[in-house]
Amino acid sequence: MNREHTRVIGIGDRVIGGGNPVLIQSMCNTKTHDIEATVSQINALAKAGCDIIRVAVPDMESANALKEIKKQITIPLVADIHFDYRLAIASIEAGADKIRINPGNIGSVDRVRAVVEKAKEYNVPIRVGVNSGSLEKDLIEKYGGVTAQGIVDSALDKVRMIEELGYDNLVISIKSSDVLMCIKAHELISKQTDYPLHVGITESGTLVSGTIKSSVGLGIILYEGIGDTIRVSLTGDPLEEVKAARLILKSLGLRRGGVEVVSCPTCGRTRIDLITLANQVEEMVSKFDHLDVKVAVMGCVVNGPGEAREADIGIAGGVGEGLLIKKGEIIRKVPEDQLLMALQEELMKM
Repeated sequence: MNREHTRVIGIGDRVIGGGNPVLIQSMCNTKTHDIEATVSQINALAKAGCDIIRVAVPDMESANALKEIKKQITIPLVADIHFDYRLAIASIEAGADKIRINPGNIGSVDRVRAVVEKAKEYNVPIRVGVNSGSLEKDLIEKYGGVTAQGIVDSALDKVRMIEELGYDNLVISIKSSDVLMCIKAHELISKQTDYPLHVGITESGTLVSGTIKSSVGLGIILYEGIGDTIRVSLTGDPLEEVKAARLILKSLGLRRGGVEVVSCPTCGRTRIDLITLANQVEEMVSKFDHLDVKVAVMGCVVNGPGEAREADIGIAGGVGEGLLIKKGEIIRKVPEDQLLMALQEELMKM
C-alpha cells in the first residue's frame, strides 16, 4: 500500500498516513525516570526537527514519570513497553500518545486484551513492533531461518490478534539489521495491509556505518512509496538520528524547508581549509530553518562559480580570500577569515 493510501492515524496532535508528510522519530537514551534529563533531551530533539519521541518504560517509576514529562514537551510521546502489560496500561493512563508493544512478549491473550481495552478507552494508537531478532521459532522453522516473509507473517499475526480484540488504531513496525531483508519485508507487507508503517533499520550501528545503512535501506523503501514515519537508529547522540533523517527525507524530496549545504570533496587546487569551513557553514545554517535555500561551499575559484550555479548562494575559496556567489554570479571578493560572516549576512537578508 502506497503511503498516499494508508490509513490516517492520530498521534497526539500529529497525523500520519493517508499522504500526510513522513514524520521523523527518535528515541531518548536518558533514564526515563530522570524527568529533567529526559525533558531536556526531548526539547533539544524537537528543536532539531524531531516530530515524535519514544522513551523506554522498563519500570513503574518510568511509567509514572510520563505524566510530568508530557507537561514540559511539545511533541507526541511514545512509550516503549516490553514484557509487562501493566507498564503499558500505566503509560496510557499517564498520558502517552502512543504505545509500542510486541504482543508476543506481553504474555497471554488476556494481558494483551487488558492493554487493548485501555488503549481503546483513551483512543491511544498501538504500534505493533516486530524485529527480526524476536522472530518466533515456528516461523524460523517454517522458512528455514529468519526471512522477510517470516517477519511479515509475525507482524500480521499480531495485528490480527489485536483486531480480533476489537481495535484497529494501529501502526506497524517491522525491522531488521539486514538492509536487504528489511527492504524486502516492507515491500511484502505494503501489499498486504493499509496500516501506516514506521520504518527503520534496527541496530544499524555507529554514526558512519549506521547512517550509511539507514540511508540505503530507508532511501529505497521511501522511494518506493512505502513508509509513514522513520527513525534512523544510531549508536550515539539521538540528535544525529534526527539530522540524518532530515537529510534522507530532503534528498528524496519528501521534506522541504531548511538550508541544504553542498560542498566539494576538495582536491589539489583547494587553497583554504575547506573541511573546517564547510562544517562551520553547516552548523551556522541550522539557525535558518525557515529558509528553503541551497548553499554551496567550494574549495577553489577555478570551478567554484560554475559548480555553485545551481545553488542560491555560495562561497568559493582562493588564496587568502574567496568569492561570494549568488545564482552562479560573482557578487564580491571577501577575505578568507570573513567568508563565513559574509555568507551569514546574505542569509539574513534572504
